[in-house]
Amino acid sequence: MEPQKFSIAVDSEHKATEFRPFSLSSPHMRAFHLAWLSLFSCFFSTFSIPPLLPIIREDLHLSPSDIGTAGSAAFAGSIISRLAMGPACDLFGPRLASATLSLVTAPIILSGAFISSPLSFILLRFFVGFSLANFIASQFWMSSMFSSSTVGLANGVTAGWANVGSGFTQLVMPIIFSILNTNFNLTQSASWRTAFVFPAIFQAVMALMVLRYGQDLPDGNYKKVKALEKNPKHDAIKVFLNGITNYRGWILGLTYGYCFGVELTMDNIIAEYFYDRFGVNMETAGVIAACFAFGNCVSRPMGGVVSDKLGKRFGVKGRLWGLWVVQTMAGLLCLWLGRVNSMWGSIAVMCSFSFFVQAASGLTFGVVPFVSKRSMGVISGMTGSGGTVGAVVTQMLLFSGSTTFSTQTGISLMGVMMIVSTLSLTTIYFPQWGGMFCSPTSDDQSYQLLT
Repeated sequence: MEPQKFSIAVDSEHKATEFRPFSLSSPHMRAFHLAWLSLFSCFFSTFSIPPLLPIIREDLHLSPSDIGTAGSAAFAGSIISRLAMGPACDLFGPRLASATLSLVTAPIILSGAFISSPLSFILLRFFVGFSLANFIASQFWMSSMFSSSTVGLANGVTAGWANVGSGFTQLVMPIIFSILNTNFNLTQSASWRTAFVFPAIFQAVMALMVLRYGQDLPDGNYKKVKALEKNPKHDAIKVFLNGITNYRGWILGLTYGYCFGVELTMDNIIAEYFYDRFGVNMETAGVIAACFAFGNCVSRPMGGVVSDKLGKRFGVKGRLWGLWVVQTMAGLLCLWLGRVNSMWGSIAVMCSFSFFVQAASGLTFGVVPFVSKRSMGVISGMTGSGGTVGAVVTQMLLFSGSTTFSTQTGISLMGVMMIVSTLSLTTIYFPQWGGMFCSPTSDDQSYQLLT
């Protein structure tokens, strides 16, 4: 196929070498918009529950322990699905894998209208959390569409714009509840239950659009393109083992657990934190919580831009150093957030913290595509699952509802955990590129990590 068929510049693999976020050109930019909007809908669904907790907890008689367990359950479900999503993308392509998961989980969020006990609430959050695995599909999709010179930016913008869904739902769901309760004269119980119709429909519509208008690879859909390749695709077991035995994937999973995992935890607790600690109403708490997530519009893409810039100037070593600096700064701000006693001071530190922790997530996925080309889906799945493992561990240790210390102390301890975990980046080493403190030992750019 000739490169001229594309409306933007491409490399020898027909991957885009430029990024035009306001273009709808097919297939590269169309895939970008479908990927972020689909993932946006999944974040919207998963985090549509926390902003309504002040009402739900009274209706279902939820204890602090029930709420903490449900928060952990949402992330636990995501761990399982993210691990499975990586190999699914390697075998079936990101388009089919993403749309299938969204269509399966959309009815689950709709079932929130019928829950009636703490156990059913916990199970709801567990199964709805599965949809967050679409993050892996989106990152795989962008890594298949964009070259190494722009993949950090593409991954960062996709995830950053999608993550805004977790803030948008904090803002919108209380408004939907209020409209149903006030304008349609529904009871409070009926209002929050009916509100879940909106995220369910949104998620299902986006899944159908991905199937109808998406394309897996620059030259066609996954099954068709792979069937035309001269070299047969590695079977599932080899692909999986190649990825799962690569220690770099485990380290990136750990560090991602304490940037994106922390972000997920904050999405879970921040509205209730301001509601309980500073006495604001539910709508105001939702607006404050939305401010945390809205930073993703700029911060996570900026992490991708920084990673690409450092990569061009210093190689993979620059990408690793950039990630360490930004994530360490995020940890220090998180520690400070828990020690601020005024509401406006907390909001200011929270916004600064959100910028750095979200940028660290973008920087992480600026490194992921360089770990293994053959098992890129598995490495993406390991890293993404690390994010939700970190969220589960943090939620259970610090915000389970059964701890003896306050939420603000838990936030400060979370910052310490971020700083410590990020030190593991110093152990990542690539023979052809080196590490943070080591020079490369091989000039072979076709090293097996990328074959």
